[in-house]
Amino acid sequence: MGTALIYDEEMTNYKLLWIDPACKIEVPERLIVSHEALVRNGLVDRCVSIPVREATDADILLVHSEEYLEAVKTTPYMTLEDLKEFTLQYGDTYFHPNIYHCAKLAAGAALQLVDSVMTGKVRNGMALVRPPGHHSMRSAANGFCVFNNVAIAAKYAQEKYGVQRVLIVDWDVHHGQGVQYCFEDDPSVMYFSWHRYEHQKFWPNLKESDYDSVGKDKGAGFNINVPWNKVGMQNSDYLAVFSHVLLPVAYEFSPDLVLVCAGFDSAIGDPEGEMFATPDIFAHLTHLLMNLAGGKLCAVLEGGYNLTSLAQSVCQTVHTLLGDPAPRPAIMDSPCKSALESLHCVRSAHKKYWSCLKYAADAPDFDLSTKRIKLAEEEEKLEQGDEAITTKEEVWPEPPKRVAPPVRTGVVLPEGVACPARCKCFSLSSENLSPNIANKLRENFLKDADDSDALLTFSSLIGLVEKMKENEICSGLALVRDVSMATMCVVQHAATDLSNRVLVVCVGNEMSPSHITEDGKTLVVHISGKQPEEQKCKYYIPVCLKKGCSEVSGLIQAMLSLLLPLGYEYDPSLVLLVRMPDSEICDSVWQQLTSLLQGLAQGHTLVLMQESEKAYIDPTVSSLLGNAAPSLGPLPAPLPEDVEMLESLRCRLQTDWKLLQTTAPESGGGDDH
Repeated sequence: MGTALIYDEEMTNYKLLWIDPACKIEVPERLIVSHEALVRNGLVDRCVSIPVREATDADILLVHSEEYLEAVKTTPYMTLEDLKEFTLQYGDTYFHPNIYHCAKLAAGAALQLVDSVMTGKVRNGMALVRPPGHHSMRSAANGFCVFNNVAIAAKYAQEKYGVQRVLIVDWDVHHGQGVQYCFEDDPSVMYFSWHRYEHQKFWPNLKESDYDSVGKDKGAGFNINVPWNKVGMQNSDYLAVFSHVLLPVAYEFSPDLVLVCAGFDSAIGDPEGEMFATPDIFAHLTHLLMNLAGGKLCAVLEGGYNLTSLAQSVCQTVHTLLGDPAPRPAIMDSPCKSALESLHCVRSAHKKYWSCLKYAADAPDFDLSTKRIKLAEEEEKLEQGDEAITTKEEVWPEPPKRVAPPVRTGVVLPEGVACPARCKCFSLSSENLSPNIANKLRENFLKDADDSDALLTFSSLIGLVEKMKENEICSGLALVRDVSMATMCVVQHAATDLSNRVLVVCVGNEMSPSHITEDGKTLVVHISGKQPEEQKCKYYIPVCLKKGCSEVSGLIQAMLSLLLPLGYEYDPSLVLLVRMPDSEICDSVWQQLTSLLQGLAQGHTLVLMQESEKAYIDPTVSSLLGNAAPSLGPLPAPLPEDVEMLESLRCRLQTDWKLLQTTAPESGGGDDH
């Protein structure tokens, strides 16, 4: 199963034919540079090319009114003056004699992508289309959009394939009000959007784009708006919202299909968004969505008006869809005060609908800091006039080249255990190690000087870590006799390199060696059902769930809202995932954990398991090879004790770990970027 790419040059064959400052940024070059960048980076050849088809009238009428469709059908025959007049009835859009044809191709491309994913021809994909779609409403074009491509795709998937639950993630910098209006009373479709809002001062200037528009009637709780009330949001702001709102709620909802309104005007340099998030963040956002719905993910292009950051962001997204390891995330600052205020408000507005947010803080009873600032800015503009306002052009480094290692997964296995398909068995004798390392292994880990099997295993482990460091192998799995000793062996070896940081995730009741964390070169997160010893330092974090790792909902919440933000902020060079023999974690959750952690450390994840855990080789290897974890189904409410414990732990840790913050400090503010 591969990744689909849907593109047709025909969708570049329309443009603005008159002067309109509001519409001049929507140009054919948006599509051209995106496709050229994919070709230049060798990504087109690696994707499955799917031909485009026009959406039929029946497809379009799933979302739009017949009266509107018939009106758009007349545009190919209009004169220039007629097109201008026709356009005036809609907001911030334009028409062209060829736009009806292109709009049918754009919607049809989204449907072809859904067909390819739902029939198993591919596992995921991206459609490069224009015109975009998410602003288009039932009976009106809006914001460069003619037909609502993603809304049509969601309805189509439900009608043709019986999809019960659809998640639509809209990371465009504008609110997709057309999608919201289409599904706001429908509990079978969850719509999530973050967008530049600035207290309703930014287009489309709608009250219903704010955080308190949660959906209507049966759809209440299924519409999630995250308003950005200032510009300049960074990678940490985006990841904080994913960790503390979108992902916990999405896993509880458990979609059968994920659709992404992939607008890249939320990237740095875009004149519409004015945000500072770098293109590589879209690699991580994509990765975090890829284990929902069994990996069924369809990304459809929306906005993006800086041709450089647009092309880079599209490439980052497609790289990740293809399974390439994500780059190390750019430096993670604290989320800014305004982002935390929005996050606080969203979590409060949805706490009564989602058990994972049950203990979120109540809505703030103070004016949001940015509201006062925005009002002051508006007054300044009135005093100075628009001529006095200048926009600084942003400069950012090109994302690092993403090179997949020649070997995806190396394995160290006991004699007699077959090497899984598509893996490379790795064995390294002590003679191949430097004498210094071999002697240290004997001194520190081998009680019996004649224990040649253990020496071979530890030597192979060290060799595997070195190959991962050199990016010759991406990930690894080792079955060992003593998992605690093997953990110590890897950590001590990794610590000899001053640039290394190791994230150790221990799952199970057997205590992890917490003393290895004292120098800060190792962060240990130990998830168990055993009452932890007192937390001795910032770098040892015990997480005690009432029923241990056997309780799915609590464990998922710990992974999403605690482990992932810790991991992203710590930014390890190696992830060591340790499965204790008594973990009792079910296969599907184990695969989710293994898959999610591969977004860190350029995918360099080493899994350690006891020799007796042979039954878990196949599901572990499946995740290490990049296969999507199985869907968990709609999650029941986690145990109240676990939710309360996680919220309490998060609050206690957020002083040291800023990505755990979900509310703004009451005084002094957060980082204002």
